[in-house]
Amino acid sequence: MSSRVEKQPGPDHPIAIEPCADRIVAKVAGHTIADTHGALVLREASYPPVWYIPREDVDFSLLERSALSTYCPYKGDCSYYGIPAGGAEAKDAVWSYEAPYAAVEAIRGYLAFYPNRVEFLGKVES
Repeated sequence: MSSRVEKQPGPDHPIAIEPCADRIVAKVAGHTIADTHGALVLREASYPPVWYIPREDVDFSLLERSALSTYCPYKGDCSYYGIPAGGAEAKDAVWSYEAPYAAVEAIRGYLAFYPNRVEFLGKVES
C-alpha cells in the first residue's frame, strides 16, 4: 500500500485559480449539463486551462455518479460522473475534488468537464 503525499504548488508545478468572466455552457447530445457565469479557471503547470463550474449551475439529473476515483498529489481525491445521454464517450466525463487540499480550496463545490467529451460554449484565454 502506497502512502499519499500532499504536494504544494510552486515554481516547478504552479497552480492558479481565478474567476472566469465569460458565460460557460456545457452540452451533451443536445442537453444543457451546465450553464454559469460563476466559473473558475484553473491553470496548472503546462496543462491546458480547465473551467470549474459551481455545483448549483450543473443539472445533476443528467449525471450519474461513477465508481471511478483518482488521486492528484496537488489537489487530493477526485470523484467522477458520467453523462448517460452522451453514451460511452461521456463516461467519466465530469470530475470533482469534493475535499480538495488547502492550496486549491477554491475548487470545493465545483465540477470540471473533459472538453473532448462535452460541447463547450465559452472561451478560456491562455
